Amino acid sequence: MPQISGLPARRAALKLLDAVLRRGETLEQAAGLALRDMHKPADQALARAIAGEALRWLTDIDALIDSATNKRLADDVKARIVLRLMLAQSLRLDTPPHAVIGTCLPLLTGGPRRLAHGVFSTLMKREVSLPDMPTLPDAVRERWGDRAEAIAPGLALPPEVDLHIKDASQTANWQAKLGGASLAAGHVRVPRGTPIEKLEGYKEGAWWVQDLAATIPAAMLGVARGHALDLCAAPGGKTMAMAAAGWQVTALDLSKRRLDTLKSNLKRTELKASPIRADALKWEPKHRYDAILLDAPCTATGTTRRHPDVLHRIGPRQIAEMVEIQRALIEKAAAWLKPDGVFVYAVCTLESEEGEEQAAWVNETCGLEAQPITAEELPAGLQPTAEGWVRTHPGQLAEHGGLDGFFVGRWRKC
Repeated sequence: MPQISGLPARRAALKLLDAVLRRGETLEQAAGLALRDMHKPADQALARAIAGEALRWLTDIDALIDSATNKRLADDVKARIVLRLMLAQSLRLDTPPHAVIGTCLPLLTGGPRRLAHGVFSTLMKREVSLPDMPTLPDAVRERWGDRAEAIAPGLALPPEVDLHIKDASQTANWQAKLGGASLAAGHVRVPRGTPIEKLEGYKEGAWWVQDLAATIPAAMLGVARGHALDLCAAPGGKTMAMAAAGWQVTALDLSKRRLDTLKSNLKRTELKASPIRADALKWEPKHRYDAILLDAPCTATGTTRRHPDVLHRIGPRQIAEMVEIQRALIEKAAAWLKPDGVFVYAVCTLESEEGEEQAAWVNETCGLEAQPITAEELPAGLQPTAEGWVRTHPGQLAEHGGLDGFFVGRWRKC
């Protein structure tokens, strides 16, 4: 039988959705297997987009499906999963109904195919639509509490692409060359979908990709004054920012693949650092450091705009596991600081257990003196908390396209 055009991308999207929702894999993990036989970048991008939008709007899509069935379909029934893909394409990617039907129904056979066709046709006749912002899963809304209402509007769209300019004094020049917008010195934002390698300045290493919120931690180290350690450094955005600021940087990471990316980025940007592959919980430095940046392993729920799978696979167990690892790393970092050394702790998560509660624990147990962050140190429009910490989330700077969720705290060793 001849292959139906577009069917491989839908089949791959089905595998992605199943891997995230049933096995708890990340989209990136699932993509390694689901996309391995797809040779066209456009097909891979389409599969990712379909699965991503289905996950981003899953609660609302499921509500539509339930409104058109007499008996609720179980979450893991294949007909429901295919319907999620169908509605994501129709309502978010503007795929014509006939194309949705022609490429998705072949994923089913027999009764499930007739059921999916009937539900989809019913919803199309009703001219259904999705709300202006995604409805968060109940468990997520409970965890995020009062912040959930402010965060949700920032999750409606995948983010644009932020570039960190190596020489901040050239920000206006690169903004003009790239045709982007700038929200801070050293930052330019360009539309998503832009082929990064083809942008002016890529080959000569004038900039690197880094979300605006992710630029804050390295900036909080202050004026360079010696040796700095970037813990959990790969893929290297913070390492490059520290090197560009004048620090002598040791960049530590356990992942060979990610560390190779860091080395490649350093070569492209012609910035200097000393990469080391090691487990930070087992490694011991040969000397103490003037500054340490710990961008700790975390649940990464702050990256929901680009990784909507975290909405559905992160829960109390994963958060508790990360908290334990983070505290062990914080204790290591505190011991490796010189007297008067600066310690910055950062996590790209929206969970208070990994952010605010960890910072309170540092204040009480680690022998470090809090160094409050000021508004003058932050991009325009952002404010520190009353404690002098930084808490960003996707709903902030919404008029400019938002930013990732981060927590940042700063201390000094007495």
